[in-house]
Amino acid sequence: MDQAQQLRNIIKAKDQRQVKAARVITITSGKGGVGKSNLAVNLAIQLRKQGKRVIILDADFGLANIEVMFGVIPKFNLSSMIYQGKSIREVISPGPMDIGFVSGGNGVLGLNNLNRDQIMLLVKSISELNELADVIIIDTGAGVSDQVLEFVLASPEVLLVTTPEPSSLTDSYSLLKALYRNPNFIEGGTTIHVVANRVHSIEDGQMVYEKLKLVVEQFLNGNINYLGMIPQDAALERAVRQQKIVSLNEPNSDSAKAFEVLTTNLLEGTHHLAPMRRGIAQIFSQLLNQRR
Repeated sequence: MDQAQQLRNIIKAKDQRQVKAARVITITSGKGGVGKSNLAVNLAIQLRKQGKRVIILDADFGLANIEVMFGVIPKFNLSSMIYQGKSIREVISPGPMDIGFVSGGNGVLGLNNLNRDQIMLLVKSISELNELADVIIIDTGAGVSDQVLEFVLASPEVLLVTTPEPSSLTDSYSLLKALYRNPNFIEGGTTIHVVANRVHSIEDGQMVYEKLKLVVEQFLNGNINYLGMIPQDAALERAVRQQKIVSLNEPNSDSAKAFEVLTTNLLEGTHHLAPMRRGIAQIFSQLLNQRR
């Protein structure tokens, strides 16, 4: 049995003690710098506001994005568990609003570098998180790599973050193509939600989704869903520069409201779109779209 199948069996099943399985959401992207980790932390904040217990697994090994955004230096990380015998509970660090997170650290370069015993330890540890969380968010690395595909293949629910930039759309399609053509991919076993980031209008976000949806249906015979969009927002840019979380720092901003709507869509299966204040950038963007 391959590594992804082992992870999938654990993630999708309840354990023998009938502990309710946590909802596992994997956040990924075809390229770096599109706001993947920002979505992870803001989604976690919004889930906590709705009373959910949340743990983030930072599987973007070596970059430590989550701990930087949380402003926390973990005492232990995932490599401490695999190589030093720490338990999963010991490597969970506290973040804001009692969000737990597990840092990947620098010692784990990818699942393919782990031996069978280490893989089984990781699998068993993920199952133990069911007792501690209602939602587990896995923040993967970016791009098409064996490490990213292992987590995406194992997850029942994936959030694919992309932007209107042509290179971002191309890279997102490359990731989807690698996923659909992987022999371990189970049709219907993974729900893929598209999140359009840094858009200037609701129409921009819809267009990003429609472009991806068209090529996925035509060339991969697949299906993807549209979860919603996050607007280009000065408040979010400020938060990133200051290493803050916009949902906490400026909760009434357009981007924070968009994260709130995305969270509601996830929890309730709705398709609401976040309202956007029509600034000059949004007006010009809509004019350009009408001329295309």
